[in-house]
Amino acid sequence: MFKEEIIKTLSKELRKPQKEIRPLIEIPPDSSLGDYAFPCFSLATLKKKSPVEIASEIAGKLKPTARIEKIENKGPYVNFFINKKKMAEKIVKIKDSYGKGKSKKKIMVEFLSPNTNKPLHLGHLRNIVIGESVSRILEFSGNKVIRSVLYNDRGVHICKSMTAYKLYGEDKDPDIEERKQDHFVGDFYVLYSQKLKKNPKLEEENKKCLQNWEKGDPETISLWKKMNGWAYNGFKQTYDLFGISFDKEYHESDIYKKGKEIIKEGLKKKIFTKKGKAVVINLGKVGKEDLGEKILLRSDGTSVYITQDIALAKIKDEEFKLKGSIYVTGNEQIYHFKVLFEILKRLKFKFSNNLHHLYHGMVEVPEGKLKSREGKTVDADYIIAQTNNLAIEELKKRYTLPHKVYEERGLKIALSAIKYNLLKTDIMKNLLFNPSEAISFEGDTGPYLQYSYARASSILKKAGLPKKLEINLLPAEVQLIKKLDKFPETVDNAASSLNPSLVANYALQLAHSFNEFYHSCPVIGDENEAFRLELVKVFRIVMRNTLYLLGIEAIEEM
Repeated sequence: MFKEEIIKTLSKELRKPQKEIRPLIEIPPDSSLGDYAFPCFSLATLKKKSPVEIASEIAGKLKPTARIEKIENKGPYVNFFINKKKMAEKIVKIKDSYGKGKSKKKIMVEFLSPNTNKPLHLGHLRNIVIGESVSRILEFSGNKVIRSVLYNDRGVHICKSMTAYKLYGEDKDPDIEERKQDHFVGDFYVLYSQKLKKNPKLEEENKKCLQNWEKGDPETISLWKKMNGWAYNGFKQTYDLFGISFDKEYHESDIYKKGKEIIKEGLKKKIFTKKGKAVVINLGKVGKEDLGEKILLRSDGTSVYITQDIALAKIKDEEFKLKGSIYVTGNEQIYHFKVLFEILKRLKFKFSNNLHHLYHGMVEVPEGKLKSREGKTVDADYIIAQTNNLAIEELKKRYTLPHKVYEERGLKIALSAIKYNLLKTDIMKNLLFNPSEAISFEGDTGPYLQYSYARASSILKKAGLPKKLEINLLPAEVQLIKKLDKFPETVDNAASSLNPSLVANYALQLAHSFNEFYHSCPVIGDENEAFRLELVKVFRIVMRNTLYLLGIEAIEEM
C-alpha cells in the first residue's frame, strides 16, 4: 500500500510509467537508510549527470506526505521513510479480502496428467501442489480458473500393463488381492519391463495390443476399460486424501482421433509432410533453437502424444474461449511444449498466443532418484502415509490427545509438511524431499507456519474485553506491520510470475516476524494490549490467506 504511493510519486516526477518504476524500488539493508529506496543509476545516461546528483535533485523536489514523513538522498539513492503510525492504523483495519485482485480473465490450469498404468509418485505430488497453488493464486487475483487434468489413457505405454496382465495376470482382482487398485495396475507395468528383458518379442505383442485397441477389438477394449477403471479408482482415493479435485477431465482416448484429423488437414495444406508412411513436420530453427523434425503420425498410422495435445488445445479454446491456458509439467517436457506451441502457431490458431508452459524441476529423496519402470517408485500414497506417521509421532511427544484427534490433526500437519516442502524451492529447480525434516515444528517447514497461526489463535482465545486502542510502536511491531503490508505485492508478483515459491517464502518471513513480535511484545495484560490484539487478528487473516494460497489448512491448535 505505502510502496504504491512512492511509485506513483516517482512516476509523476520522472514522467515514467509505474511499471518501469516498480521493479527498481528496493528495501535498504539498514532501517536508518529508510524503508524504501530508489536507485538512480539507470537515469545517469539519460540525464547526463552522476547518480548522486540525480538522487539529490529528486529528493529536493519531492515533498513529504501524510504517509511518507521524510525523503532524502543517500549517495545515488532516494530514500523514503514512511509514517509508521499511519501504516499501523491502516494495517489494523485489514479485512478478509485483503490482497485480493480484480483481474477477470478466464484461465485454465492443466496439471498432473498421469498415465493410467501406474500409481501417482512423489514427482506427481510436486506437480499437483504447484498446479493447485497457481490456481488459487490466480483465483485470489480475481480470475476465473478452470482446473483440468488430462489422462494419458491410451498408447503403447498403457498397453504394457494390459499386455502383462493378459499374459500373466491369471484374471486376478485387486480387491481380492487386497492391493490398492492403481498399485495393482502398476505392478503389471513393472512386470512387463521385467519380462521384456528376457523376452524381446514381447514388444511386438505390445504393438499388436495398441493396433487392436485402435481397431476397436472387443476383448482388448474390455481389458482396457477394466484396468483404466482400477487406475481411476486408485487415483481418486489419492486425490481425496490430498484434498484436490478437477473442474474438467480430459481423456486422450476421446481426442486422439480429432488430432489425427487436424494432422491430415495440415498435410493437405502442406504444413506437414510425408516421410515414408509417417507424417512429420520439420520445424527447423525457431529463434536460436533448432527444433528439428517431429513425427506426428507413425508409419503404422498410430498417433503420438503431440497429436492429441494439438487436438486438446483446440478443444479447450472451442469449449471455454480462454484468455490463458497454462500447462504444468516436469522440465523433461520443455522441448515437447516448444514444438507443440510452434505447431499451433503454424496451424494459425489464434489461441496459440495465450499458451504458457509452466515447468518444474524433479524431486529426489535421500535414497536416490525416482525410477518407476524398475519398480522403485517412491509413490504418493507411501509418502503421505510415512509423513503422516511422523506427524502423529511428533504430536504424541508434545500432547496427550484422543486417538481420533491424533489422526485428524496428524494428517493436516503431514499435508502441510509435504505441500510447503514441495513449494518453497523455486519451481524450476530440483529439490530433495526428506519427510523427517519436512515434518519439523520448527524452522523452514509447513508445520512451523501452522504453529504460528495456532499461536495467534491461542492469544485471541485468552483475550478479554477490548480496551482503548493506542499505538506506541516498538521495532518488532514495526517489522510485523511492514511484512503484513507486503502481502498484496507478494500475491501480485506470484500471479504474474506463476511462482508459488514467492508466497511460500513470504509465509516463512511473516511467521518469523510474528514470532519475534510475540517474544518481544507481551500482548495480554500490556498497556498496549488493544492494539497488539488487533495486530494478532490481522496476522491471522494474512497467514490464513497465505496458507490457503499454498493449499495448506490453517489449524487452531497444534
